[in-house]
Amino acid sequence: MKKEPTKDAYNEYVEEITPTANVWLNCLKAFITGGIICTLGQIIKNLILYYTTISEMQAGLWVTIILVFLSVLLTGLNVYPSIANWGGAGALVPITGFANSVAAPAIEFQKEGQVFGIGVKIFTIAGPVILYGIFSSFIAGLLYWIGMLMGWVH
Repeated sequence: MKKEPTKDAYNEYVEEITPTANVWLNCLKAFITGGIICTLGQIIKNLILYYTTISEMQAGLWVTIILVFLSVLLTGLNVYPSIANWGGAGALVPITGFANSVAAPAIEFQKEGQVFGIGVKIFTIAGPVILYGIFSSFIAGLLYWIGMLMGWVH
């Protein structure tokens, strides 16, 4: 008859195989990665403003477009996952991480076809973010409109 492992033995086993994380080192890596992404964005913005006559707001929009493009390109070249693995939240929180989360499933499941591969899988991660972003924006706008009608907001 086989003896069942005890709960304590199982907990000890889980502690043995669970990797330990250095929180301060992870925070430093995230800070460095996010800082590099932001610095790159600022350099792009400065170059756009220096070499063109567009407004600062339009330059900011172009920076967003360029950073999203670079993120998708690096995802397609299988470089961005390594950056995100090293930098953690520093690579995943900015808009570049959102672009990566949309592009990665599309690339991974493209072999399953346009509809059932890319079409279905592209929004597996980004879909809830878009849904709840739109929903919360609607609620905030509704509350703002009610506040204006009631005279609470000017």
